[in-house]
Amino acid sequence: MGYNPKSMKAEEFINNEEILECLDYARRNKDNMELVYEILEKAKLAKGISHKEAAVLLECDNPEAEAEIKKLAVEIKEKFYGRRIVMFAPLYLSNYCVNGCTYCPYHYKNQHIPRKKLTQEEIKKEVIALQDMGHKRLAIESGEDPVNNPLEYILESIDTIYSIKHKNGAIRRVNVNIAATTVENYTKLKDAGIGTYILFQETYNKKSYEELHPTGPKHDYAYHTEAMDRAMEGGIDDVGIGVLFGLEMYRYELVGILMHAEHLEAVHGTGPHTISVPRVCPADDIDTADFSNAVPDDIFEKIVAIIRIAVPYTGMIISTRESQQTREKVLKLGISQISGGSRTSVGGYAIPVRDDSSAQFDVSDTRTLDEVVKWLMELGYIPSFCTACYRAGRTGDRFMSLLKSGQIVNCCKPNALMTLKEYLEDYAAEDTKRIGQELISREILKVPNDNVRNKAMEYLNEMNSGKRDFRF
Repeated sequence: MGYNPKSMKAEEFINNEEILECLDYARRNKDNMELVYEILEKAKLAKGISHKEAAVLLECDNPEAEAEIKKLAVEIKEKFYGRRIVMFAPLYLSNYCVNGCTYCPYHYKNQHIPRKKLTQEEIKKEVIALQDMGHKRLAIESGEDPVNNPLEYILESIDTIYSIKHKNGAIRRVNVNIAATTVENYTKLKDAGIGTYILFQETYNKKSYEELHPTGPKHDYAYHTEAMDRAMEGGIDDVGIGVLFGLEMYRYELVGILMHAEHLEAVHGTGPHTISVPRVCPADDIDTADFSNAVPDDIFEKIVAIIRIAVPYTGMIISTRESQQTREKVLKLGISQISGGSRTSVGGYAIPVRDDSSAQFDVSDTRTLDEVVKWLMELGYIPSFCTACYRAGRTGDRFMSLLKSGQIVNCCKPNALMTLKEYLEDYAAEDTKRIGQELISREILKVPNDNVRNKAMEYLNEMNSGKRDFRF
């Protein structure tokens, strides 16, 4: 089987021989500065670079070239996403799972982790707690268990989440991170009004994948890897991909995830809406010492920068797996979405004291949402709770065309500022509110379109009297 980005077969669009050849090419050309700078010149056009070119940049350890890579990543991030950082929170519905994944404490052999599944009434309590923090966007998570967590349970939970209106709170976008499923089921998720369908590949190396998933339906590499094609066939416009860095060699994974993005673009006309970059971290019976491919911080930062250069139009997500210090470093290099005030345990939001006994992974950044929002603003970022594009039908290729044309700044920036204003009025501590109001006053003047800017300023004034949910 040869490499073919338009193929619908996993082992052809993620082709092992192609990846190994790319890595060998990168090793041979790591000091070929003429080629490196040729790739960087191409990257300056902000239209992306290939997986093979990205492999060369990753392998190159020339200090000047590495500095140029980071500088370019910062420029591209600013060009397409500005200083906006979208906020979200994960919501764990159930940790029942039939898979045997060796890196996840939800694996079915783990007999001492408390197994929990939220009832719809418990989901309501979780959502109200999240709304009381100020969240508008959730990513629901669940283990794979056809008996305990059937699709009907997921669909009912989505309906419950959208139905809850508490004080001024409302969840306006529900993203879904559940196991690979059928085209028919993806259509049902689409009809339920989900935002992005998210599925991490974990590793693109088929041999390693099968060893890391020895039992359960997730063992099927092809079915898992081809899931995004079925999701798009089922009508889902926005899909989010990711690998768990540290399971396999990071060079292999970087090439693999970019090949996946190229495949989606080649077949469906639009690449992934988001790419997530989690790293292996401790959890319950999982010891990171068992994984020899851990990615050091400096390499992790370089990976983020190269992904941003390679796929300029794709959002990038970093979770609370990473520390405040690490998150701060990679924000400027390409990250456009972060979680805040997160709990990775089932039912973790409604209880006053953090209980991580049912958590999927340890949280490094344990700050509250308000602390994260304040921190972002002090760094010069605009925390955004915006869900306008999803609600206006600007998804998939419609979203990408706006982004590529540069016109999205006239939607995203005012929407970010207006949703930040909502947060400040309804949820923020006084010091956070003061910093935020000063930021909004400065940033609203930078909206380029006169009509949009004036209308946004009008909306912001109306919000002082209690009106909410304005959007472009």
